[in-house]
Amino acid sequence: MADRTALEDEDVDIGKKADRAVVRDALGVGVAVGLSGFAFGVTSAGSGLTLLQTCALSLLVFTGASQFALVGALAAGGGPFTAAAGALFLGVRNAFYGLRLSQLLALPRAVRPFAAQWVIDETAAVALAQPTRRAARLGFVVTGLTLYLLWNLTTLLGALGAEAIGDTDAWGLDAAGPAVFLALLAPMLKTGTERAVAGLAVLLGLGLLPVLPAGVPVLLAALAAPAVLWADGRRRGQGDTR
Repeated sequence: MADRTALEDEDVDIGKKADRAVVRDALGVGVAVGLSGFAFGVTSAGSGLTLLQTCALSLLVFTGASQFALVGALAAGGGPFTAAAGALFLGVRNAFYGLRLSQLLALPRAVRPFAAQWVIDETAAVALAQPTRRAARLGFVVTGLTLYLLWNLTTLLGALGAEAIGDTDAWGLDAAGPAVFLALLAPMLKTGTERAVAGLAVLLGLGLLPVLPAGVPVLLAALAAPAVLWADGRRRGQGDTR
């Protein structure tokens, strides 16, 4: 009996340590990324959006890359429909995260509509890295809550402080969002095909930027995925016939 009790206590201690590790990692991601909301608030205000519009984007859209794409396209002179199309395209990836997370988290049906608001790069990365469903749920909730609160707070502060900062382009704050996104994406590119898709997408996006309206290069960069997959399939097919 004493041995069983000791083992149970040891399991509890291990569980608590595992939970603390998940919370620590989730808070680290939430705080690090949440602070870049300040850059979004400044950039959005600098592109001509009002304080209400800027805060509404963070409250309702809550996907940093899409938000930066939208205000970046507007600042570059793109039309609202083109800017929205680019932002929407970037946001579509969250739907694919949701398909995987719905199976992993297995949340109650009543909670899912609220949890969907937090299905973004950072919460998906933290949740998918966990070994158990309990840890995945904990990582998802802590990351989502921390990031949502901090992102919206710093968005407000950034928009309010935009006038004091002056020219946002001179500070380079418009690059903060894409930089964070790339930092999260890079470790996920593990195969040659994935790296090829990312590289071709970058080439298409940057190469078409000087000749096409703002927002359009982002849409056309999506052609990198089918192009690389087609080339990879053709190469494999040729290899099988030899």
